[in-house]
Amino acid sequence: MFGLERLIPIGIRPRRSHGARAVVTGAGSGIGRAFALEIAERGGQVICADIDESRADETVALIERNHPGAAHAFRCDVSRREDVEVLARFAESLFERPVTLLVNNAGVGIGGKPVGEIGFDDWEWALGINLWGVVHGCEIFAPQLRAACGGGSDGPGSGSLRNHAGPHHHSGGIINVASAAAFAAAPSMAVYNASKGAVLSLSETMAAEMSGTGVAVTVLCPTFVKTNVARDGRITPQSARLADTLMRLTGFSPDSVARTTLDAHDRGQLYVLPQLDAHLIWRLKRYFPAQYTYALGLLDRLLPQENSITTDRSSVSDKTGV
Repeated sequence: MFGLERLIPIGIRPRRSHGARAVVTGAGSGIGRAFALEIAERGGQVICADIDESRADETVALIERNHPGAAHAFRCDVSRREDVEVLARFAESLFERPVTLLVNNAGVGIGGKPVGEIGFDDWEWALGINLWGVVHGCEIFAPQLRAACGGGSDGPGSGSLRNHAGPHHHSGGIINVASAAAFAAAPSMAVYNASKGAVLSLSETMAAEMSGTGVAVTVLCPTFVKTNVARDGRITPQSARLADTLMRLTGFSPDSVARTTLDAHDRGQLYVLPQLDAHLIWRLKRYFPAQYTYALGLLDRLLPQENSITTDRSSVSDKTGV
């Protein structure tokens, strides 16, 4: 978490987030939108992918105010492999060179029910986005990123985003957005915990596989960030109210989280835990595992329980741009 990369002078580190040819999923709002805006601020070009194209268009419009021609919207359901394959082909065609930065951000919130009452529909829906969306992005874009770091040809042409290209990259990166839930293991969040835990493990594995290739891997594990994840997910009403309250009182801004993560990525940092409580949970879980689990169980029993195990689907939207 705090590695030797901090001792490397900033001037000789690969600045992967600067002048990047980037794809950001779930770019229509929240952390994804913040990533897209910050990448453009750093002189990059960005494809803003989201299942809700109107949201992606809004992000592009925000970027275009200060960086005309630096962004493009693209509709993509990351749970569908075919959609991500089309996105990858579109990106390489638009940039006329390989992508140098992929931000796998698209995700949904789900929680409020214990295992045995969740239902397989919710498992399949959430894992399809939170886990398979990241798997699709990593598996499909990895060849482009390796090609970008291998000194592939720039090639001729003048695509719509081509004139905004930075210098030819010999470094690239993947940022996977997980959550402190990946290791916190809070009760009544099994689906979310499992999906984010898998993203954390996938990121650690890829970091080892990509070592020495010029492709850096970073995994973001925040606690509460001020986004619409609680409102756009499948979360029971009481849990959604609690999440909204905690986000409002303790949540970091998406802009701050995106800047912190991109700076850490430039340093080659694997783990990004942007908040103090995430660091505390990380250490408690590892140093005192039995006591930590007991305390979580006790807290779960003391908290008021939901009146009903049924989620009102009429108030739920299946967005992946959170």
